[in-house]
Amino acid sequence: MRDDLAKRSLIRAALAAPYLDREEERDLAVRWKEDGDQQALNRIATAHMRLVISMAAKFRHFGLPIGDLIQEGHVGLLEAAARFEPEREVRFSTYATWWIRASIQDYILRNWSIVRGGTSSAQKALFFNLRRLRARLARGPETRSSTSLYEEISTTLGVPIADVAMMDSRLSAPDTSLNAPLVDDTAADRMDFLVSDEPRPDEIAEETIDVERRSIWLNDALGVLNPRELQIIRERRLKDEGATLESLGETMGISKERVRQIESRAMEKLKSALVKANPAFVSQSA
Repeated sequence: MRDDLAKRSLIRAALAAPYLDREEERDLAVRWKEDGDQQALNRIATAHMRLVISMAAKFRHFGLPIGDLIQEGHVGLLEAAARFEPEREVRFSTYATWWIRASIQDYILRNWSIVRGGTSSAQKALFFNLRRLRARLARGPETRSSTSLYEEISTTLGVPIADVAMMDSRLSAPDTSLNAPLVDDTAADRMDFLVSDEPRPDEIAEETIDVERRSIWLNDALGVLNPRELQIIRERRLKDEGATLESLGETMGISKERVRQIESRAMEKLKSALVKANPAFVSQSA
């Protein structure tokens, strides 16, 4: 309530403030810049609050309180007054307009949606001009598809068509709470459908690291095997479809029982080498 009264008081004071002619404006600006005269700054700001109110009214269709827009515009006005250089012989209103508009637009971008948008200059231009351009193009004599409108807006503002489509979608509907029910007569809400059965990113990263580490350990351990043991392990254990004892015995010219014995001995040698290189391997592979 107190904030609302302060804002209304600010508006009344602005409407009652006298205009400044060029010479008086320049004199006040010089006094503020060279002498730090606070009263001179206050007179400049008060005299141009009409400009702030007019600028704020142009952005009222974004659905934010007009009092807040005026207050943000006032911040921009004070910033302009602090930076104004009277020796350039430019009217203060001309210089201040940019700062007022920038301050209001920044406030809108920060508060219009919980999802931050318009981070680049091109995206800001798209945010503040999309509705106007869409309405103007749609008033043409021919019925145009959304794709056609998006293409022309994209060309006009120099942004990708995908950005135009995404911004149009955002502007066409308000933010929706994830805790809002899907329908009135059910307890289910949107949050219920965001749960994923897929592994979490940290779990995927952990598994990837473990697989790479074990692969290094295994490659190092294979170095303890002789050629025949290595051949049997590769054919029996390291292929998607391992060779049978019979087929491997025929290839190597030995019995399948001999192949089994060599494989068993090779596995013991591998285990010993792995445990020696990393004692934690036993618990990790269990």
